[in-house]
Amino acid sequence: MTPNTATSAPSAPSRRSFLASTAVAAAAVAGGMPLLAACGGSDSGSGGGTSAGKSAKKLLPAYVATNVVTPDIAAKNGSAVGFTSKLDIASLKTSVPKKLGKGGKVSIMSPFWGSPPKSDNAYYKAMNDLIGVDVEWQNQDGNTYDQKLGAVLASSDIPDVVVIPGWNMGGKIPSAIIGKFADLGPYLSGDAIKQYPNLAAIPTDAWQRSLFGGKLRGLPQPSPYVTGIVPLYRKDIFDKEGYQVPTSADEFMALCKEITNAKAKRWACLDMKWTAFQSFGVLSGSEKPLGWNLVDGKLVYRIETQEYLEALEWTRKLFAAGYVHPDAKLGKSAATDPGPKFAAGEFLIYAQNISQWWSRTAEQATQNPDYKIWGMDIFGHDGGSPTLWAEQPAGIFAFVSKKASESVIRDVLAVANVTAAPYGTKEYMLTNYGVEGTHYTVKNGVPTKTDQGNNEVINAYVMVASPTATIAHPDFPEVAKAQVEWQQRMGAFTKKSSFYGMQITEPSRYTNLSNDFEQLEDDIVRGRKKISDMQQAVSDWKSKGGDQLRDWYKKLLDENGPAAS
Repeated sequence: MTPNTATSAPSAPSRRSFLASTAVAAAAVAGGMPLLAACGGSDSGSGGGTSAGKSAKKLLPAYVATNVVTPDIAAKNGSAVGFTSKLDIASLKTSVPKKLGKGGKVSIMSPFWGSPPKSDNAYYKAMNDLIGVDVEWQNQDGNTYDQKLGAVLASSDIPDVVVIPGWNMGGKIPSAIIGKFADLGPYLSGDAIKQYPNLAAIPTDAWQRSLFGGKLRGLPQPSPYVTGIVPLYRKDIFDKEGYQVPTSADEFMALCKEITNAKAKRWACLDMKWTAFQSFGVLSGSEKPLGWNLVDGKLVYRIETQEYLEALEWTRKLFAAGYVHPDAKLGKSAATDPGPKFAAGEFLIYAQNISQWWSRTAEQATQNPDYKIWGMDIFGHDGGSPTLWAEQPAGIFAFVSKKASESVIRDVLAVANVTAAPYGTKEYMLTNYGVEGTHYTVKNGVPTKTDQGNNEVINAYVMVASPTATIAHPDFPEVAKAQVEWQQRMGAFTKKSSFYGMQITEPSRYTNLSNDFEQLEDDIVRGRKKISDMQQAVSDWKSKGGDQLRDWYKKLLDENGPAAS
């Protein structure tokens, strides 16, 4: 599993912090584990399949860009849109001029991190009144959600709506999605979506990821396709010490040598494996389909490439030279919660989700005013331009029960049309911040949640559907600007693999074939195993089913064609 994105998913922030950050990082949630869908009547969850193909295009909703709000920075090269202006509550736009809900009840089961608020809280009441639907939340512990999900989907008593993150789509969940959730195509495909303008403004790529079993079943949370993992660094210390941001793998190694002084309790970095994968151009590993690509007419998997081995060897050298903080070598606190020791200057560089650019800035703003975290541009290992690979454009979905009546489905879509409202609208502020004066206050254009807001406005309506990927930090607009511009620069070097945007179900006999590689990667870079152990593992993978799996993927490409680049 790769690091999670909050404009992008987990080595990773916790899912709780990942989701809690979306209200402020404004929206873009991304991919987890392989998402599964069969396309066509003969395929099943066990047999495998894809959501792509010529027939898929007619299932997709029409795209109608929103003109309600104009972002300060437009999307470019797969980036999020950005907002850098101060927030003016008086000038917020209205994107849902009339209630689309008909007053019915809708039950929604969703993962929740923390303590759920009481069902009659002020936030839920305000949202339900705006939408015109009585939403009843069945919040479940996000840390054990897969267990609850399996039990509920195996029963006959399914809530009207079930939210399923990609990382929870293992085991029998794919077949349950296809068997138990409604086809939303009659309500959303083609021009039908235009009665829900905020949903119509969701990018087409995200809707393609919502095709399961040859039907449009999911309501998506879109995310940028640019990688969400950034080499973050202490710019304040770099500036003070005169360190230069590296532009090649050799320069990075030399910089680490310059920074590291173990006696003074300063190391250069944490585990930089993900930056190495990026720098050496290794195919994306956040989801299995993206690890495959057609190269010179042959389908190859990421672990088979020379770039993969070179990235592991370079990372191993960082560890072997003593440049990596000891906690990362042992898998301890700095590796899981880098904030405190990064703030203390025990290490100056680490690779993590782009959301931490803002969250680390915010948490240090008052206690350490000189502190400045920034993002390095990803360098090509040889000093040239990098070759980066696109992430999937959506990774969390809401599904409607197949037993739901048309009136319930319409009410669910009314909910989604509000929660997908863009930043800068009244609906967005209510969805993400709650009621002004009750859940947040605004001072100098910066909204700040009250204690009641922090307790009530979390993990709920934002899980139903989201607007196009957005970055907005009214408290630190310079960070929002830098994040979007970083995505745009990196997006210029980003390619889409042959399976970009597709929903893939691998046949069940291959599901666990690649499970041990991440642990082996970590053992190799820490010196516990050798590169030759990886070469042997790849050879074993081929003989145990990897070559047959290649043939299976090749057949999918032959039948459906590669993703559009």
